[in-house]
Amino acid sequence: MADLSDLKDIVEGTDAAPAAGAGETAAAPAEPKIDAQGRSYATGKRKNAIARVWIKPGSGKITVNGREVESYFARPVLRMIINQPFSQVEREGQYDVVATVTGGGLSGQAGAVRHGISKALTYYEPALRGTLKSGGFLTRDARVVERKKYGRRKARRSFQFSKR
Repeated sequence: MADLSDLKDIVEGTDAAPAAGAGETAAAPAEPKIDAQGRSYATGKRKNAIARVWIKPGSGKITVNGREVESYFARPVLRMIINQPFSQVEREGQYDVVATVTGGGLSGQAGAVRHGISKALTYYEPALRGTLKSGGFLTRDARVVERKKYGRRKARRSFQFSKR
């Protein structure tokens, strides 16, 4: 753009063809991130739990810390939380999941595995990102336990007041 007459041409749309071409490259679909073994890797986090998750096409077998998901997460609610991303994108039983989880309790670990599965699915099939994003599966839940403050019994609970 040399002077204001070029700006007038751009605004009127006479020079709109190069601008449209530049926008097409930005909207190109993302490339899948798959390693040499045909797996996709992602890290999921929830509370103090961190899950390393690998997914690959398979029969739907889920392994957490070397154990079956039924024995590691005994409560059905936790297993339902883990399977939510697959049901959201209608991919139940199509991927094998291997996860290693550290830190936190079982509820936080289940949330971390769910977050990791969601991210790994978007790496394996980038077209699923919109569906998982709208379901809230790609957002890291930032709620953590509040720390205990000095001079208090717990994070917010104070000592019992005694007038005399």
